[in-house]
Amino acid sequence: MAPTSSGAKIIGMNPQRRQLVAGSALFAGSLALGQSALGQPVAAPSSPGVEAKAGPLPAPGTPLRLPEVPLLDGTVFRPAQADGRVLAVYWWASTCPFCALQSPEMQKLWESQRALGGKGLQLLTLSIDRKPEDALAYLQKKGYTFPVGFVTPEIHRVLPKPKGLPITLIRGRDGRVLQAEKGQLVPEDVELLARWASA
Repeated sequence: MAPTSSGAKIIGMNPQRRQLVAGSALFAGSLALGQSALGQPVAAPSSPGVEAKAGPLPAPGTPLRLPEVPLLDGTVFRPAQADGRVLAVYWWASTCPFCALQSPEMQKLWESQRALGGKGLQLLTLSIDRKPEDALAYLQKKGYTFPVGFVTPEIHRVLPKPKGLPITLIRGRDGRVLQAEKGQLVPEDVELLARWASA
């Protein structure tokens, strides 16, 4: 893996090793309408209409803004926590069969990187389930402990989910996208994500 002119390493992914999400059938667990700060209806991030208009994956080098995200464990992810750190952002849903295959690998990644403290890859996962309770019940059933936020319209305005599911982005120390993936990553690909933290 040779460095690019910007110094970033490009990790090649074999698209035949992944299953890509096609269509909007996986969004049966769409969120209901939310409300804006002004009390006006705002389409939820995973509603079919929003998904149909969702943008493509961000290109490497694109700045990636982060919102403040209340986590389901009662803590809060704040953007400053990612300053100077490499961060993986992972959108998933408990109803997504491809996420069901990738999420166990994300849990392993979280455990291995947490053990490295400040030198490891940070992880922020974002559930697009119908209700936070659905996501929380799923996490408890599976024993997942990775940080999870529930996507609200407010979070979606700052950090919109690209089209597809699951979505995995790597944000570099400079706040720019290093890698963007749509569809299920196999275990070997998830393991490779950790290399960005040691680059």
